[in-house]
Amino acid sequence: MSQQQRIFFWSITAALGGFLFGFDTAVISGVEQSLQGLWELSVWEHGLTVSMALVGTVLGAMLGGIPAERLGRRKTLFWIAVLYLVSSLGTALAMDWGTFLVFRFLGGLGVGASSVAAPMYITEISPAKSRGRLVALFQFNVVLGILIAYLSNYLLQDIGDNAWRWMLGVQALPSLLFLLAVLNIPESPRWLLLRKGNVDEAREVLKLIDEENYTETLVALQLSATQTASQQKAKLFSARYRTPVMLAVLFAVFNQVSGINAIIYYAPRIFEMTGLGKSSALLSSAGIGVINLLFTLLAMNLIDRFGRRTLMFIGSVGLIITLGLVARAFYLEDFGGLSVPIFLFVYIAFFAFSQGGVIWVFISEIFPNEVRAQGQALGSFTHWLMAAIITFSFPYFAEAIGGAHTFLFFCLMMVVQLIFVWKYMPETKGTSLEQVGKSFVVH
Repeated sequence: MSQQQRIFFWSITAALGGFLFGFDTAVISGVEQSLQGLWELSVWEHGLTVSMALVGTVLGAMLGGIPAERLGRRKTLFWIAVLYLVSSLGTALAMDWGTFLVFRFLGGLGVGASSVAAPMYITEISPAKSRGRLVALFQFNVVLGILIAYLSNYLLQDIGDNAWRWMLGVQALPSLLFLLAVLNIPESPRWLLLRKGNVDEAREVLKLIDEENYTETLVALQLSATQTASQQKAKLFSARYRTPVMLAVLFAVFNQVSGINAIIYYAPRIFEMTGLGKSSALLSSAGIGVINLLFTLLAMNLIDRFGRRTLMFIGSVGLIITLGLVARAFYLEDFGGLSVPIFLFVYIAFFAFSQGGVIWVFISEIFPNEVRAQGQALGSFTHWLMAAIITFSFPYFAEAIGGAHTFLFFCLMMVVQLIFVWKYMPETKGTSLEQVGKSFVVH
């Protein structure tokens, strides 16, 4: 196996956590109505059933940095795989509502923790020149997981009264594959050296990653370890790390105030608001999944060539224009033909090409080695907390102030994002993690 193939295998293994993250998030859409009827759930209980995984996700993201620091990136990925496997089997076999909620919550913990551990692991085992593309594999797998969940639900919907059990249980197969594959990847060399002081093992892994420059990387890592040891225990929320903290939090907030989750979760409802029939609305929302996948793939192939900042510039301008056109259509009630679905398809393309493709790459790069796990957890937690707020509040605001004002708000937020990218967002393309970390720290 060549060096390139080896790193790709390790990266795709960690990115399987992203595939399961996408699958787990989307699979509930195919079973929620069956569950509501089966257990005679009230409106409140139904809402809790759908959102229980999101509760676990916020908690998993908040706490995911702890095992990643203490146990290591590889062991954390292994236990995430276990969570996914237990959750898929537990929800499929659940005989009552309470048991189902417990196992959905465990799946959510896996989703939240994987959004911390997987991008961080890929970042730490990737050479600088291809790091963006390899970390973007995680987001590509998330989007692929969502699409496969929709397809799986569609194919299994007519197999009888227990179709919902099969829809949930089928996730056990990729979960088992993830669990077995993780056993064949090495630990992150940065964790081995900085947390365990294991120079020999770190050197061996670095040599497998980049045979030409591994000595140089090892020296930079040892220097970083010496500096970290000479300071007190690194605290993320100190003046020293204020720049990466600010960048990660703002980036995660902008990701969600673009309205992306509202549009993905409520696409059929939005399309029906514009006068499309139910079947056309469902078809249009399936189109969103395909476009999301294609443009995430495009971003993955361009992120190391043109840089993170360039993709964000292009994406921000595109999001402002498309959201502005959707808001205008609602203000003028100009819903002729397929204009709003087309605007939203183009919106998804710009989002996948920019924020979607860049977020996990950028957040995993900007923190120095000593606080990367805490920083990744902060960025991921902010992302999921904002996702929960936007997802829960969108139906209320769409009804209370109307679609026009809601989409105008998203549009204005993207104007602020464009200013953020222009004035504050640094470029991290092709730079070693040690150099990136050094440039953001206040000495």
